[in-house]
Amino acid sequence: MSSRYDKVVCGGMDVHYKFSKVTFRDAEGRVVARERLDHTDRRQLLERLVQWPQGIPIVLEASFGWGWLSDLMLEAGLEPQLSNCYKVKQMRKARGGAKTNKMDADLQSLLPMEVDEWWRVWMAPPEVRDRRERLRFRADLVRMQTQTKNRVHAIFHRHGIFHEFSDLFGTEGRRFLKALCAKRCKILPPGGREALGGQMLVLDHVQAQLRTIKQRLEKELEATPLALHLKSVPGFGLILSHVLISEIGDIWRFGANHKRVASYSLLAPIPDDTGDDGEEESTPLGRHLGQRGNRTLKWAFIEAAHAAVRAGGRWRAMFDRHTQGGKKNRNRGYIKVARELVKVVTAVWRDGRMYSEEPPSQGASKRSKRRRRRNSRSGTGRPCQPMVVAQS
Repeated sequence: MSSRYDKVVCGGMDVHYKFSKVTFRDAEGRVVARERLDHTDRRQLLERLVQWPQGIPIVLEASFGWGWLSDLMLEAGLEPQLSNCYKVKQMRKARGGAKTNKMDADLQSLLPMEVDEWWRVWMAPPEVRDRRERLRFRADLVRMQTQTKNRVHAIFHRHGIFHEFSDLFGTEGRRFLKALCAKRCKILPPGGREALGGQMLVLDHVQAQLRTIKQRLEKELEATPLALHLKSVPGFGLILSHVLISEIGDIWRFGANHKRVASYSLLAPIPDDTGDDGEEESTPLGRHLGQRGNRTLKWAFIEAAHAAVRAGGRWRAMFDRHTQGGKKNRNRGYIKVARELVKVVTAVWRDGRMYSEEPPSQGASKRSKRRRRRNSRSGTGRPCQPMVVAQS
């Protein structure tokens, strides 16, 4: 090992697409060395990483593209750790530091020396990231399908075309759309026919991919006890249940607290009080949903909320209560239902049981409390499980 690394105890990396800036520090917090890593040749990059002291913590920001690099660092015998981008940004602002590659790497290298790990976030293992990749691709296709349908409706709106189909993209609606795209049809001008025909080709392609992916996922996705428990919650099927499993990863990293899960899922309203009233118990003003969190989870809960409302029962009643029977603020109603689903999902996952409309018995509640105590460190409220999954 090179003598320049003899005193190194930790490091920090400012990661970019093609390169990274690295800062190493000794036990006193002094900068020992700085390096620049080139990412384009993975074999040479691994050779460089192997030269670093084994087992030292190296902090990266949990920004785009950290996964493959952390896997390579684990292969080299290092201990990669992820930091919360937003919290580190606020720390840099509080210190009055400039945002440069060198300064970012220096700041990351200071984090392992903090008394409390306020900056650290969970590092999803490779198998979880791979499952996320597949399920997020399906979610992207669903969004593309919705966008394409909206563009077709926009063409109708621009050209004053009306229809009475309950589903424009059903069997009868498809015949109508095909007739509109025919050259002999004079309802649409040539440009409109070309645009509509192109959008229908895109929609057919996207829907064909969705059917293929759905069939493959239903065969490959494992019907684990957790997936079956989540599937019992109204609005969730097998695929959406696995979306929750892959995106949340481990419910105990949130302390099995539904408020924290809702905040991470961007479904916890944030008050923005102005203080004009001067009344401590006045209704919070300017409540809005957060912007920093997991957007895929938010989408999954909103999708489940739509399905739960269609199923009726208490979920439809809750939706109607907040939307005046579905006449006003429908989006707000779906958010309310999604927020309640977060609470149900957390309880089902935490207690390891199927969903039931009836509240659990007192005995089940006591067992749940004992389970929570076993899964938390005494006196800290933190989960027993490590923030980074151990790698062999």
